[in-house]
Amino acid sequence: MEDEGSLAEAFWRVARRLRHQSREALAPWGISLSQLRALEVLLRHGALRSGELATHLRITPRSATEVVDALVDRGLVERRADPADRRATQVAPTDDGVELGRAVRSTRAAEADRVFATLDDADRAELARLLALLAD
Repeated sequence: MEDEGSLAEAFWRVARRLRHQSREALAPWGISLSQLRALEVLLRHGALRSGELATHLRITPRSATEVVDALVDRGLVERRADPADRRATQVAPTDDGVELGRAVRSTRAAEADRVFATLDDADRAELARLLALLAD
């Protein structure tokens, strides 16, 4: 049985490989991982106030504003009045943001499939089960 150090090291090697492949997969779209994470949160949860987005991303509100500004500049999200409080604004994905999100999600899934292609179906199922246990 492997000791804790080598298990953790193997885990981080796989995580680094996935991150590296994600960066390469994102290159054609010119979007950073932090911008993509914000877009994914908005696609999953719908329109949010910047502070709510910051909470989901576990970053400061100022950092969230910088990420949103970059996404607005690219036309991937828009700011609009909050229907519950017209003094506040929400951030919502645009049609271009939805389209880019789908394309990136598909590309990243294909990249992950390549990483895990060496595993048979039973090993993949076991890995998914174990990762779910760790995530909880």
